[in-house]
Amino acid sequence: MIETVTFGCRLNISESERMQRMAAAAGLTDAVIVNTCAVTAEAERQAGQAIRRLKREKPQARIIVTGCAAQIDPEKYAAMREIDHLIDNDEKLNPASFAKLSGQPATLENSALPPPAEAAMQRAFIQIQNGCNHRCTFCIIPYGRGASRSLPSPEIAAQTKTRMAEGFNEIVLTGVDIASYGRDLPDTPSLGAMIRNLLAAVPDLRRLRLSSLDPAAIDGDLWQLIADEPRLMPHLHLSLQAGDDMVLKRMKRRHSRDDVLRLCDRARNLRPDIVFGADIIAGFPTESDAMFENTYNLVEQCGLTWLHVFPYSARKGTPAAKMPQTHGSLRKERAERLRAFGESAARRHYEALIGRKTEVLVEKNGIGCTPHFAKLKLRGDARVGEIVAAHCIGIEQAKVL
Repeated sequence: MIETVTFGCRLNISESERMQRMAAAAGLTDAVIVNTCAVTAEAERQAGQAIRRLKREKPQARIIVTGCAAQIDPEKYAAMREIDHLIDNDEKLNPASFAKLSGQPATLENSALPPPAEAAMQRAFIQIQNGCNHRCTFCIIPYGRGASRSLPSPEIAAQTKTRMAEGFNEIVLTGVDIASYGRDLPDTPSLGAMIRNLLAAVPDLRRLRLSSLDPAAIDGDLWQLIADEPRLMPHLHLSLQAGDDMVLKRMKRRHSRDDVLRLCDRARNLRPDIVFGADIIAGFPTESDAMFENTYNLVEQCGLTWLHVFPYSARKGTPAAKMPQTHGSLRKERAERLRAFGESAARRHYEALIGRKTEVLVEKNGIGCTPHFAKLKLRGDARVGEIVAAHCIGIEQAKVL
């Protein structure tokens, strides 16, 4: 049996699923693949704890570790006696890496991997891009994943068709910086142009969703798709990070507060039912009370619904780690305040669904996901991965579902 333990982003989730399939195809058994994350010190701490716990609970299992944290600090992980094998980030999606561990010849390509253990389990993630050419002052990820590289459009279409044949009705396009898609390819196709070609190549695709988008880099083709393509879900998750211009400048982000306001207004004018999520860092170095209030107010002004908030975490080797740090208690307090706003915003979204009909993608444990990324508890039987009609009747026990 191959088990995966994943930390971090949706891209890591996608990569873990692919590694699990590669390891199984290579004939590995009784192994655990730990896919680490380096976004925060907390994620790295949790990965270390998990590795030690896994070895205690599964002393006979081979512990295989990869991911950004292991790539950035390989000596640290190589010194952990619980780890049997380290795999470089650049090699973790190569079937030969797992064939080498099993002693088998590497005969499978990524496109020929066996289907996952649970076909049609929910949604399928397709990695269209990796790496990043930007150098945000808080981020260590470019050092773990390298420069931006894009997957050619025909390969994306081929992977999409394969996943649809396996029973997936929703595809999520993911990467480190998907808004930079295509700049390294011949003819430099934009993200929007690639998506338009993809949807033309796979007309039977029911749902397409995007992972985090840089607010500074939505291209014209993508704007048009937001306006007129119903298969593109009305849900955009923005890599916002902050809502104060000075903080954004010190983060070395490429958008301003006004850019985000204009983006949200434009998207709602094109598609009035659209909802937004956002990644936000609370307590960035030098962030004053007034700067934080600008971020809080921007979240409110833009009507953001799904917030992913985390306190700033200094990463050794980044410029922000050398800046005057905000006190830890303030980081926590500000993060809690933003999370409380996010819970209220999500509740308002759920309350607006009561009495309405919507389509949901059936997930595990009787949960369904709407086009707007709301999670509903379903009554009755439905196959996991199926898209069904649902009538929203209420919020159970005052709990956001």
